[in-house]
Amino acid sequence: MKCPFCKADNSRVVDSRASADGFAIRRRRECLACGRRYTTYERIEESPIRVVKKDGAREPFDRRKILMGLMKACEKRPVSMDALEEIVARIEHHVTDQFEREVPCQFIGRLVMRELRKVDQVAYVRFASVYRDFKDVAEFVDEIRPLLKSKAAKAGSKTSKPGGAKGSAGKGPGGSKGSGGSKKKPRS
Repeated sequence: MKCPFCKADNSRVVDSRASADGFAIRRRRECLACGRRYTTYERIEESPIRVVKKDGAREPFDRRKILMGLMKACEKRPVSMDALEEIVARIEHHVTDQFEREVPCQFIGRLVMRELRKVDQVAYVRFASVYRDFKDVAEFVDEIRPLLKSKAAKAGSKTSKPGGAKGSAGKGPGGSKGSGGSKKKPRS
């Protein structure tokens, strides 16, 4: 296995374990020439599933393309690489479970959007803007409106918890600002 950093062909396996989905083996390797570490994955080679593009063209299913799209959508967002790998594994699992030879690209796009919506809403909107190819701002607003409604509903449910006064504008139980919570001891 060639090192991706120095291109030397001499490495040793430091750690080896099954991936979360059980369909791959994750290996941490250390290059004996430069000492840097990198990760490789070993997978079963199956008959390739082909993706049917919007224009009817067909190309091999490539999990790396999905990962690259997720990485672009999640750029500068608090989403770990492990979380992205797990998303790709779930998508790949859905595709191989439901299709034998060909999968429409729209199916993959919907899966990516569903997964991103659960992980990071900004990344979801970024991906949707490219995937859905919005023609104008109105289409973009139509896409984010449900996100805003669900966020408002969640915020509304937080303020109406039992024991909390809805709309108390930061006043504590005594009616004045700052009188709730922990009490300070008077100085002596």
